[in-house]
Amino acid sequence: MSNSEGNDVPRQGMRIGIGYDVHPLVEGRKLVLGGVLIPSERGLGGHSDADVLLHSIMDALLGSAGLRDIGFYFPAGDARFKDISSLELLSRVGDIIRKKGKTISNIDTTIVAEQPRLSPYFDEMKHRISQTLGIRGEQVGIKATTSEGLGFAGRSEGIAAYAVVLLEDSSR
Repeated sequence: MSNSEGNDVPRQGMRIGIGYDVHPLVEGRKLVLGGVLIPSERGLGGHSDADVLLHSIMDALLGSAGLRDIGFYFPAGDARFKDISSLELLSRVGDIIRKKGKTISNIDTTIVAEQPRLSPYFDEMKHRISQTLGIRGEQVGIKATTSEGLGFAGRSEGIAAYAVVLLEDSSR
């Protein structure tokens, strides 16, 4: 690549992206986080399986590649995505990222929920995420926190998740 003066411009080697998602907790739905079914009286409401953890990761991946959000690629009103597993959507996002010439260096996430206790499921979440994206488990960080009773998460009205992703050019 050259700039207007004809000099070579280095390729962008690393790119960071951030993602955020939130869904309400509702009766009659299963709770799925990180592709793992978690025993709970309520699940997350949404068009797909409403997996806020995977949705935040997908938005971080797409953003770090300079692309649009997951709603652009998988519109909520589209019947093809009704109740679809977010692991399937994550796999498609992984394909999009690879086609853009990017590889995932690491993913770091935080889930915000008062209940249920999530740490017993972290290993399985990491396994499913890393397997779906074709990366190593140690490239995925998962943490959970509460909001100490404050806000919608504190009142157990919903669950939120944040994700940060580092992508590198595949040619590096």
